[in-house]
Order: sequence, then C-alpha cells, then structure tokens
Amino acid sequence: MLLTRLLAGTATTALALGLTACGGDPTEAPAGEGDTIVVGSASFGESQILAEIYAQALDAKGIDAKTQLDIGAREAYIGAIQDGSIDLFPEYTGNLLLFFDPKATATAPEEVEDALEEALPEGLDVLDASAAEDKDSLNVTAAFAEKHDLTSIADLAGIDGLRLAANPEFKTRAYGIPGLEKVYGIKDVAFTAISDGGGPATVKALTSGKVDVADIYSTTPSIAANDLVTLEDPEHLIAAQNVVPLIREDALTDEVEDVLDAVSAKLTTEALLELNADLAGDDHPSSADVAAAWLKANDLV
Repeated sequence: MLLTRLLAGTATTALALGLTACGGDPTEAPAGEGDTIVVGSASFGESQILAEIYAQALDAKGIDAKTQLDIGAREAYIGAIQDGSIDLFPEYTGNLLLFFDPKATATAPEEVEDALEEALPEGLDVLDASAAEDKDSLNVTAAFAEKHDLTSIADLAGIDGLRLAANPEFKTRAYGIPGLEKVYGIKDVAFTAISDGGGPATVKALTSGKVDVADIYSTTPSIAANDLVTLEDPEHLIAAQNVVPLIREDALTDEVEDVLDAVSAKLTTEALLELNADLAGDDHPSSADVAAAWLKANDLV
C-alpha cells in the first residue's frame, strides 16, 4: 500500500533528506510563523502536485502561501507540522488514521474519516476529504473484464484458477489474499509476487496474460495508458485513502477552509490519474506547472 511507500526508512533519515532538499533545518526558524501558510509534501510526484495545488489556490485568494517539498516519510512531516515548521499537508485518510491509531479497523470512507477525527492529536485538524483516492486497487485488462463480465472484486469469485500479481506482502496482509477469501469468497488464488509497487513489471505481467489480476496503485498512469479496468470494492476490503488536507489548528481560518474545501470538491481519482500522467509527460513539466494548469481548468484561480 501507499503506507509502505511513505514510511520507508527511519524518521531521522527521512527528515535529514527532506531538510537537505529544502536547503535548511525548518526547526531552527519555523516557517509557519507569521501570516504565511507553509504547505509541505512527501517525496513523490503526486504529493508535490497536491501541495502546489493547495498553495497556489490559497495564494490566488489573497492568502500568502508557499511550499516546502520533499520533506520525507510520514514520521518526519508529522513532526514538522506539529512543531510548526509547516502548516498544511496533503494526506491520505486511511494511512493517516493508522499512523495515529495502529489498531484502527475502519475501512469505509466515512468510517475512516470519523475515526481519523477522533485519533488526531491536539493541535491538528483535517478538513473535507476529497473523492480522490490513491490506494491499492485490483485491475484486469478490458478484454478479460468483458470475457468474464467483471465490474467488481466480488465477480472474481466465479473464476477458477485465478492468477494474481502484487507486492509480496499482499500474500499475507488483511486486504490481500486472506481478505479476498474472507470478504469475497475468492479461493485458491495463484499468487505471483512482484516487488515493484504495481509498476512496469506488474503491468507487463497483466497485459501479457501471465496473470489475470494485478494490484496497482489507483492513480498510476499505466492504468489509463493500458485501458485497464479497475474493479470496484463494494465491501471496502481495501481501506479508504481519500486525499485530505491536514492542517495545524493555529493556521486554520474560515477563509483557508473555504479555499481548501473548494479544491477537495474538485479532486477525483480520475483527476489524480491525469495529474500524474501530466507530470510524467514528455515535456517534463514541474509539479507547480501541473498544479497551475489544473487549478485554471477547474476555475479555482
């Protein structure tokens, strides 16, 4: 899951890398002081785009904002937002909940959001979650979906000898092979472990016919590029991971909330797919340029 991606490495290492990328230690002089809202990001493209979207949207409404990108893993940026080095961060509901409450069992979007609000420490708040999600998703080719009349994970229960590719941990995690049997009654899955986070090797295994189903992060551009069908998850086997603004309460005003709620109202998973595809484009745009184009197209600036 995305959690693995964001929590890689120790907090100390991640913070050191983030501070190097940003050109200094924000704890020496908290950037959140004064009227400027500092928006942080993790060290991957989608997080950087979202941080730029938040900052540019705020700035367009006369609220001074700037970005501090590539801070690192979750331990690092949570520490930074708690000590006031940054004020705002684009987060994911399910993984943020598990960070503050490792024993949480909520998986449906509203349940996750309610549990998250209860789990947040004093001084932090989350605003309206968007419909956009970046999480594990089960995908099949369009031809395979048509042949077996597939629209949801539940439909896979009728296929004998199902072959599935995913990261190695999928074999034992609750949302993986055990969950497929427990929640959807899908048994005897032939599992192929591929350690690329749903990347090119996993996609190739699916499109070449080596496997029937592949676990790919839901906002990976290769889903659209290969006309893959993402299967619905009606029983919420995979916990909701909606993009949500995490903000220091000291930085929150009605005006800030209105701007960020308007952004969240326009963000969808399809939009994230397009944003990530744009960032990976041949002309190599910056995350700031991708964000600016999306804000303009959605009448938010």
